[in-house]
Amino acid sequence: MTINFDKQNGLVPVIVQDSVTQKVLMLGYMNQEAYEKTVQEKVVTFFSRSKNRLWTKGETSGHFLHVNEIKIDCDQDTILVQATPDGPTCHTGADTCFNEENKQKGLFLNHLQSIIRQRKGNSPEESYTAKLFARGINKIAQKVGEEAVEIVIEAKDDNLDLFKNEAADLLFHFLVLLEAKNVDLDDVVDVLQQRHAAKK
Repeated sequence: MTINFDKQNGLVPVIVQDSVTQKVLMLGYMNQEAYEKTVQEKVVTFFSRSKNRLWTKGETSGHFLHVNEIKIDCDQDTILVQATPDGPTCHTGADTCFNEENKQKGLFLNHLQSIIRQRKGNSPEESYTAKLFARGINKIAQKVGEEAVEIVIEAKDDNLDLFKNEAADLLFHFLVLLEAKNVDLDDVVDVLQQRHAAKK
């Protein structure tokens, strides 16, 4: 889709959003040159109105914004950049320019799910996840069962670190099982939401 740089004297607003947490990190402006540089280098570059030049976010602080995806709005005059920040985005040291904490860790499960999906087609020698897929649904289901038993055992003890590690193992293998069954995590969340709505 073509961006209309003519509407606002050659500049368009750019919203930068964390790809994992979905938090809005900042707002800036790009001209066509800044946009092309961003696309080419996969690092967010703005046109600084105060400096009157291209400005790569992080060029001083080292807190770059690494581009994962770029979207254009329906009017073709606003850009949404989904990115991974190297550190705090705001010059004040805050996570975002809106003084918010950039921590919505539950959404990391969706990110992890996408990584698992990528590994599904890999060679078994390349990763543990690919090896699980190569072994088939029975082996994956068995691993989920084993991890479920292990977390039950740890729940009876007082070592919270071990319990959290077993919980992480169970969640990971559960996501692998969902992918093996071609079921998205959001589908499971939909069922939970429907149950919750039915009880109101």
